[in-house]
Amino acid sequence: MSHFPKLALFDLDGTLLDSAPDMVATIDRMRERRGQGAMPLAELRPHVSRGARAMSAAAFPELGGEVPPELIREFLDTYESELGRHGLPFDGVAELLDALEAAGGRWGIVTNKPEYLARKLMPLLGWESRCAVLIGGDTLPQRKPHPLPLLHAAESLGIAIGDCAYVGDDQRDIEAARAAGMRSVVALWGYRLPGETPAGWGGDVSVETVSELLDPLRWP
Repeated sequence: MSHFPKLALFDLDGTLLDSAPDMVATIDRMRERRGQGAMPLAELRPHVSRGARAMSAAAFPELGGEVPPELIREFLDTYESELGRHGLPFDGVAELLDALEAAGGRWGIVTNKPEYLARKLMPLLGWESRCAVLIGGDTLPQRKPHPLPLLHAAESLGIAIGDCAYVGDDQRDIEAARAAGMRSVVALWGYRLPGETPAGWGGDVSVETVSELLDPLRWP
């Protein structure tokens, strides 16, 4: 390509937003209620893209991976009060969104985060009037890695799949894009567990930093 896609879709946590500090603050409050100490950011960070259940399981290993629904609810309620207080967009994100808009393109978000939490973040980031479409993990009957959220995002804006690209830091992001027939970009700056191999996810392009995507030629 010699130009940006007409519609650039992004994952949120670990792709546009370094939300790990908000998540750590959430977990630390939950652990404090149980008389436990703070959790190092480095221990929790790899789990952030995998959602509330994975983060709760990592924070409370004594549960053996069996996270009860009430703990998920506590996480979400606590996280809502920490939302946007500590995390920031990754370096280069502001410039990239500006560049996409200046080129006449549109951009949106497809995340597995609950929609109400993602929407609450938009005004905190100054994105509420800029994000063309926002699909959360509970917006539709299916969530990533199912292709439906990506297909719906493109359809809602009347943009052909071939004119879209999806950027994400998790294997589920790339699987969803492939299933939707949408070009994909692996965001290597995001959150990954040790041993994960993004080279095997089947993405069209992998990039180390957000700033690389300021060059239209880096898009697939």
